[in-house]
Amino acid sequence: MKKKLILLCVIAIPATSMASANTNELSIGAGAAIAQSPYKGYDNNVQPVPQIMYEGNNFWVHGLGAGYYLWNTDEDKLSATIYWAPFKFKSDDSSNQQLKQLDNRKSTAMAGLTYTHTTDYGFLRAALAGDMLGNSDGLTGNVGWMYPWSVSGIDFLSGAGLEFADSRQNNYYYGISQKESRKSGLSAYDAGNSWSPFLELNAAYSINKDWKVNVALRYLHLSDAVTDSPMVDKSWTGLLSTGVTYNF
Repeated sequence: MKKKLILLCVIAIPATSMASANTNELSIGAGAAIAQSPYKGYDNNVQPVPQIMYEGNNFWVHGLGAGYYLWNTDEDKLSATIYWAPFKFKSDDSSNQQLKQLDNRKSTAMAGLTYTHTTDYGFLRAALAGDMLGNSDGLTGNVGWMYPWSVSGIDFLSGAGLEFADSRQNNYYYGISQKESRKSGLSAYDAGNSWSPFLELNAAYSINKDWKVNVALRYLHLSDAVTDSPMVDKSWTGLLSTGVTYNF
């Protein structure tokens, strides 16, 4: 179970599967996810999600993220990580006429460190990553406690914690410049650092020795640094994803 838990640490991205994680085992599948955007006038669209799981002695791959172990014991694992952060803002996708006048905000690649400490009562997860592509030049991180349990052949992983974003990250995705303010009529806004609490619940069921189905839920309560933005009209965001994987 310990190796399985480690692969569910997807840095700032919620876990999307609970595939088995025996050493050198590869699982590949496909799924879909729906996420609530905090932006005004944004619809919740279903998006395809690749589901790839590999755990080796030196590196791992999970969905949109991968890591190389700098330290790897049964209790403690430290990884150099890289992942794709798909969050973005596209002005044409909003039905709000003022938001249509704002600049687009791009998805980006993030790189940093992920640490987990496993105990008999669950595990601590902590991560810190920075924007690699120079879109926000910001930092994000998270820290949380995750607890595994099983009922009637279904493996669950529940957890809670805090997600961090610095002012550069928040300003890129939620700030409004003076130029944008004059164009859109929205008030200019500079966002500060944020700490946002989150809850996660993941479930996986083995159909047989090769096939597994999984579901993941994530709730994030947005901090005032985000909700005070004129771009935002929600106090929380959420994610629901599901998929099927095949174990090789």
